[in-house]
Amino acid sequence: MEFLRSDETLDDLQLEGIHVIQKKHGFRFGVDAVLLANFAKVRRNAKVVDLCTGTGIVPFILAGKTYASELIGIEIQEEFVDMANRSVQYNNLEHKINFINGDLKDVNLIKSIPKVDIVTVNPPYKLHNSGLINLNDKNAIARHEICCTLEDVIIACRVLLKDSGRMYMVHRPDRLVDILCTMRKHRIEPKRIRMVHPSASKAPNIVLVEGQRDGGSFLKWESPLYVHDEEGGYTQEITDMYSSNRI
Repeated sequence: MEFLRSDETLDDLQLEGIHVIQKKHGFRFGVDAVLLANFAKVRRNAKVVDLCTGTGIVPFILAGKTYASELIGIEIQEEFVDMANRSVQYNNLEHKINFINGDLKDVNLIKSIPKVDIVTVNPPYKLHNSGLINLNDKNAIARHEICCTLEDVIIACRVLLKDSGRMYMVHRPDRLVDILCTMRKHRIEPKRIRMVHPSASKAPNIVLVEGQRDGGSFLKWESPLYVHDEEGGYTQEITDMYSSNRI
């Protein structure tokens, strides 16, 4: 089988020999996905759904770093799902990972998936009306709330999660009030927050949030995470996230 197209690359995750297919010039995964996958607490034999999965990077990292029994990615852009499914075949992970081309706002689709222990999501960060947007731009769809809003995402998490199941989200700090209020509105209780800073001298530009379906009201604010050290390289904690160690 021809796994790669001429405009694609096959990238080694340095995790259990897993490779992922990505566009040479287009949306490619960044540190956000790595942070999210390492923030999620995935127990042995857990069932996980990753919303807005793109080319599937979070499920592939979790396949290499955890003992999850089943990983499902949902993505609205058919081209990304095609790449993700070819990555599944390349890595012989058909027994563990499955990708669905679908809209998380499709209630019938979301309800058709058996309840899961964990939902991870790296949603579009920017409000639909923030700046000029080409609605046909695949990168714009990944970054702006064109196809789904924050509330759409949290409603889907609520439907997918088992009782006391956990949601893990990576987002931007300026949307934190929106995130927490919308989570509580749909009875997903915020349980853990961690701010991520480019370096110790800079303000946070990423936030990681954990919520529990119908959880009790207790919030843990974790210590800051710094991506780069004073010399400009990755801090040890980030280096460890990129390692092959199980989490």
